[in-house]
Amino acid sequence: MLGRAANDLYWMARYIERAENMARLLEVGYRLVLVPHEHRDQEWQSTLRSAGCEDSYLEKHPEIETDTVVHYLLADNENPSSIYSCISKARQNARAQRKALTRDMWESLNSTWIELVTRVSEPIADNELPTLFDWIKERSALFRGMMLNTILRNDTYFFIELGTFLERADNTARILDVKYYVLLPQNQFVGGGIDTLQWQAILRSVSAHKSYQWVYKDGFTPWSVADYLILKRQMPRSLRACYDAIVEALSGLEIYYESKTNCRLSAVQMGNTLASRDIDSIFNSGMHEFLFDFIAHNAQLSDEISQTYHFID
Repeated sequence: MLGRAANDLYWMARYIERAENMARLLEVGYRLVLVPHEHRDQEWQSTLRSAGCEDSYLEKHPEIETDTVVHYLLADNENPSSIYSCISKARQNARAQRKALTRDMWESLNSTWIELVTRVSEPIADNELPTLFDWIKERSALFRGMMLNTILRNDTYFFIELGTFLERADNTARILDVKYYVLLPQNQFVGGGIDTLQWQAILRSVSAHKSYQWVYKDGFTPWSVADYLILKRQMPRSLRACYDAIVEALSGLEIYYESKTNCRLSAVQMGNTLASRDIDSIFNSGMHEFLFDFIAHNAQLSDEISQTYHFID
């Protein structure tokens, strides 16, 4: 496969996953801003930071307010990480590689774009946001279902899987990191009432609230929630589960192209690191620091994959 085609497929998948995860990140902020406490205004700041959009937002808007933050992350076409921009770029990449996709994949993505343009063309009421976030997640799931059920397990499939799970790992780490910017008021302790509500909001944002309760019987504790989203490989959005899938995709490419790569070894190394850690050691060494290092490693692996397979933008 040509580097440009691999690049388009990889980034198409990343943009679709990013749009879904931006909806999840917005949902975290939206749920947490409803929790009554004196520092609610700081939650949107933490959302912008975790999305990597704080500086660009403040260049355009002098104040951090709910309406402007939601619009900036949802529908602002000048923000390259907004849901609108992500779906637009995913569609452009898919269109460029139309012949590599099945009809079902293309039609699900194209119809998502057409309906999204209609949905965000008018102001969206606050009480309509949860429905819109759910719709974005459903459309992402529809595309992924079409892909898994219709595409050959060839290099196209492996590059889409790489894009999906590298982006998912990055965004799960960022959603978790929201918790450790400014969400917990200084006069509250970890495990207090507000803290528990925040953890529940984060679990709901990754559709893990119910499944968490099946696994852990001791309620919503910071250690258990973090363990679930970082180390529990049975949870499909956990960091460890994502790296299992990344290693599998890179192994598939090695077999398909009959060539060993250093980027697979880098992914295996991170997978082994996650397998060897326990949540107590992560909390003791600093969860924010752990997540910061993970996000940096994830970005480095993406660069290695781009170089290995000669991505051309």
